[in-house]
Amino acid sequence: MTHAEIACLRNAGRIGSYRDTVLYSTLMPCYMCAGTVVQFGIPKVIVGESVTFPGARAFMEQHGVEVIDLADQRCIDLMTTFISNNPELWDEDIGK
Repeated sequence: MTHAEIACLRNAGRIGSYRDTVLYSTLMPCYMCAGTVVQFGIPKVIVGESVTFPGARAFMEQHGVEVIDLADQRCIDLMTTFISNNPELWDEDIGK
């Protein structure tokens, strides 16, 4: 399984530089995805929510990435429903 942030960057292809890129994600990126953000030099990440998964916000910010958490209730509800309906898949995805 590929995390959405990684799939997004793969689909973007070889664009040379991500320095003018903003990454949008429903959920706060995990450390693997945050590491990719830092390595690729993506300067800004906008996320829908970090209630259901706090992710690696501090790691990205420590490396100069601007992180904006919208705390959008629709995203929280979406992820809460997904986790409730798919607990095994969720645990696998976050490495539990």
